[in-house]
Amino acid sequence: MQTSKQELDQQLTEKLKSVFGFDSFRGNQLEIIKHTLHGHDGLVIMPTGGGKSMCYQLPALMGQGLTIVVSPLIALMTDQVTNLRSYNIGANYINSTLSNAQKREVFQSIENGKTKLLYISPEKAVMPRFIQYIQTKQVDLVAIDEAHCVSIWGNDFRPVYTQLISLLQALPAIPVMALTATADRATQVDICQKLKMKTPRIFISSFERKNIHILVRPAQGRLQQVLAFIKQHRGQAGIIYCLSRKSTEELALKLRNAGLRAAHYHAELSSSEREKIQHAFQRDELQIVCATIAFGMGIDKSNIRWVIHYNLPKNIESYYQEIGRAGRDGSPAEALLFYNFHDISIFRRFIDESEADSDFKNVQHQKLDRIWEFTQATNCRTNLILNYFGEYRDKPCMHCDICTHPPQGFNGNTLTQKALKTCIEAGQNLTLPMLIDVLRASGRKEIYSENLHKLSNYGSGRELSRNDWIHYLTQMINQGFIMIDYTKHSILKCTTLSQDALDGKLNIKLTKPIDPKFIIREVKPPGKNEEFNNNLLNDLKKWRREQAAEENVPAYIVLTDRVLKEIATRRPTTLLDLINISGIGDHKLEKYGKAIIKNIQEFIQHQEILKNVKGQSSLESFYLLKEGYHPKDIAQIKGIKLDRVFDHLIDLYKKGEDIDLQQFISEPIMHEVVEGWRFSGGSFDPAVVAEFIQSPVPMHQIKIVLSIIRKQKSF
Repeated sequence: MQTSKQELDQQLTEKLKSVFGFDSFRGNQLEIIKHTLHGHDGLVIMPTGGGKSMCYQLPALMGQGLTIVVSPLIALMTDQVTNLRSYNIGANYINSTLSNAQKREVFQSIENGKTKLLYISPEKAVMPRFIQYIQTKQVDLVAIDEAHCVSIWGNDFRPVYTQLISLLQALPAIPVMALTATADRATQVDICQKLKMKTPRIFISSFERKNIHILVRPAQGRLQQVLAFIKQHRGQAGIIYCLSRKSTEELALKLRNAGLRAAHYHAELSSSEREKIQHAFQRDELQIVCATIAFGMGIDKSNIRWVIHYNLPKNIESYYQEIGRAGRDGSPAEALLFYNFHDISIFRRFIDESEADSDFKNVQHQKLDRIWEFTQATNCRTNLILNYFGEYRDKPCMHCDICTHPPQGFNGNTLTQKALKTCIEAGQNLTLPMLIDVLRASGRKEIYSENLHKLSNYGSGRELSRNDWIHYLTQMINQGFIMIDYTKHSILKCTTLSQDALDGKLNIKLTKPIDPKFIIREVKPPGKNEEFNNNLLNDLKKWRREQAAEENVPAYIVLTDRVLKEIATRRPTTLLDLINISGIGDHKLEKYGKAIIKNIQEFIQHQEILKNVKGQSSLESFYLLKEGYHPKDIAQIKGIKLDRVFDHLIDLYKKGEDIDLQQFISEPIMHEVVEGWRFSGGSFDPAVVAEFIQSPVPMHQIKIVLSIIRKQKSF
């Protein structure tokens, strides 16, 4: 019998709630999942942290067979398998880290039907023996993660990905889902073609990461800015991307000397060293990892709160993918990028000296130009990224530095003319640093040896700092009044617009530098309510650390920061309250529920911050009852009415607490209230039932009997 659209939607939503604890799907997840379950190919483009993995994990639970997930990052597949197992889902992985004995265990699990999702590296997935083996199994779906790796136009081309077609052709009737966080239009088309997908539908979620606040700063004084930024994010986990292996080591050392828990991470470390650092970072033993941009860490750590690019990324795709490592749990995060011309020169040299063909080099140069334009933007930075990926929008995002602190514009004709006149007088033979030294009359010996101190504009810009001149000259270059000739040692030359600028025919707009102090927001002391929540959150994190250590898994595998924060904010005091927290499915509720509630109840009982915490009075009554006090004694101790005490106990009883209310009701009273309930037509309104009772019965006893009846009827 065919399932209707409404029935399928309901089944999927119920599975989402019972397994993962989420009440609803995000974005176009549901649409993607149904498309896949109907047997169609699809390309899913969704930002990191947007819920890509759910698009193939939930279909895997709905089918009878096996879902194969191709993933290039060993650490990432390890994390995902660990996370799935925490939800009691059968998952395994095959990669180069497994011994032969471990591989046999994985294959035995597949044979026994216990594995629903098999993560595999692309190198293993294209091996003839694996392809021959998997053809004999019932496969429901092949999901290819990081699918941009198949395209030469993507930001991380891997030749082995092009060989995946051998796996797909061996499973011709099986739907294929390709997934990536970043892919422009050319890359999207290339992915579909390279994987020979059958009439694929392309699902593009919004590229906007609303929870990430984007900051861009000049590279001058980077270390001081980084230290100030980290101080603002005290104790929060973060990644700093650097251009070279040496710089990761030097920066990590400087951070450690500043008293921070930091380590470096790059490809020259041994696999055991990398694994040790990764392990410590995932378990919150390390706060900061300094990593090379070229080396993907494959971290699926949900509580990374910030990412810093110490050097300029090579393109927007790389940048946007890397900042997506922050805020994966949906909570607020920040991304700080530093830029300078030196990084641009290095990347241009890398491109020019590579063995790639001219078309590829041209594309890479254009991509480099776009990331530089991003750093120099004077309008919303998020819109620049969205437009780059083909998602056009012009309204401000209000989560980038340009939107939150708009730069102040002014007429830049005079400054531009000073720069151009000096360039021309010097025969258009000055580099940017030398031009600034001439304008500021720095007195360096090269100026005198080349007679540049005799130029009429020598010292005409000494009122501005070196950093300010870098800022303004960069804008002049971006607006086309000056160009950099990279073929001749990066000297500055005039353009077709230069003469009009010199003649005053143009209204040149420049913007003043953004004050770096804007990255150091004043932290207001928390109010009592916030202090209470923060203390409860810290208490829950301590419990989580202990639980994670006991299970030997990263802390976020137990529960993510986002879930803990919602628990601390909503303060559930019973299991019935806890089940309404997003992100706690049936398995985790059963596994951790009682421990969480016990922690919250004890914290509320012993806190001295707030006078009236919701549920605190009920818990006081409950704990006094557990200590052996009668409700009458509890009423006297607390100075409240007896009915109020019973209201507390009845409310907790309804929410699942183990309270023996029947001890407070005699058999005759029980019989009389039950009869009154029947005559009332089964009403659960105590006042209505009271009208059908012959003898006078205290209202709290009617409420007790009705709550007992209601609970018995629910079983």
